[in-house]
Amino acid sequence: MGRWRPPQPPSSAYITPAGFTALENELKQTWKRRHEVVTALSAAAAEGDRSENAEYIYRKKELGGLDRRIRYLQKRIPSLTVVGQTGDPDKIFFGAWVDLEAEDRKLVTYRIVGADETDAKRGFISLDSPLSKELLGKQVDDEIRLTLGDAHHVYRVVAIRYLPTEL
Repeated sequence: MGRWRPPQPPSSAYITPAGFTALENELKQTWKRRHEVVTALSAAAAEGDRSENAEYIYRKKELGGLDRRIRYLQKRIPSLTVVGQTGDPDKIFFGAWVDLEAEDRKLVTYRIVGADETDAKRGFISLDSPLSKELLGKQVDDEIRLTLGDAHHVYRVVAIRYLPTEL
């Protein structure tokens, strides 16, 4: 018997123009990949006994994964709101690049983006994350105190940038 967990709250439906374009391109590429998988699945099915046909079984699972992703993207893309440049460039809002100085003087850079664009390697954090929620509306030299579990973090806003082109 599994443990019951309450459903996750829905993620925010905001996205940058580049993120929206990336999702649309992913949907197109997934449809193309699906066509290739269906062709390979047909060829594998023509080989005969499907119960012991590894190629057939693999392609069926792959097709299921592609179909799930296509359904998700087809439902998610129309519900998204594309957010361009926001108001005051001296305050932190959606799409901002933020340089933070930690207690140990280490500098970190984050960009506040939609839930569908998060990428830790690039420093893209979700608008729904605890850090983003603390950063919204702050200005340079403001201090942010963040508690995650037992850990306490203090950051100081060093710089705020809104780049006209997407990276």
